[in-house]
Amino acid sequence: MWLLVAFILVPLIEIALFINVGGAIGLWPTLAIVVITAVIGSNLVRSQGAREMSRLKQSFNDLNDPTEPLANGAMILFAGALLLTPGLFTDAVGFALLVPPVRAAAFRWVRQRVNVVEFGTPRPQHPQRADVIDGDFEVVDDGPRKPSGWTRPDDGPRGH
Repeated sequence: MWLLVAFILVPLIEIALFINVGGAIGLWPTLAIVVITAVIGSNLVRSQGAREMSRLKQSFNDLNDPTEPLANGAMILFAGALLLTPGLFTDAVGFALLVPPVRAAAFRWVRQRVNVVEFGTPRPQHPQRADVIDGDFEVVDDGPRKPSGWTRPDDGPRGH
């Protein structure tokens, strides 16, 4: 339902703003504002997106929670889409999402309303050693086996 309301309200807001701003400053200045905000916005999106990618990589390297850099990256991507969409309202919302305190507030707001359940495999026992691989195995003795072609002919059933 919220998506339907957004698809109806956003174009109406854009049309009203174009009419009012265009009437106040003229057609060409209004169009120039839309083009200039798209150019400035794409440069800001590129620089902030690169910064968030490096934060995301660092959080993966440090085995930290990557939720915040991922959310910031998603908001920056959404801001870029809004800034490339012709319109004054979408440009204002896009620029707002490029302001780090606004993104932090949006992240806190969403985090309070989302219930995160963690599951999966536990962290490795030896995160400081790259040459350690933890694993479980079970020896199954089915009796004599035919060679699979993946072992040397002189290997026995258990790799002797």
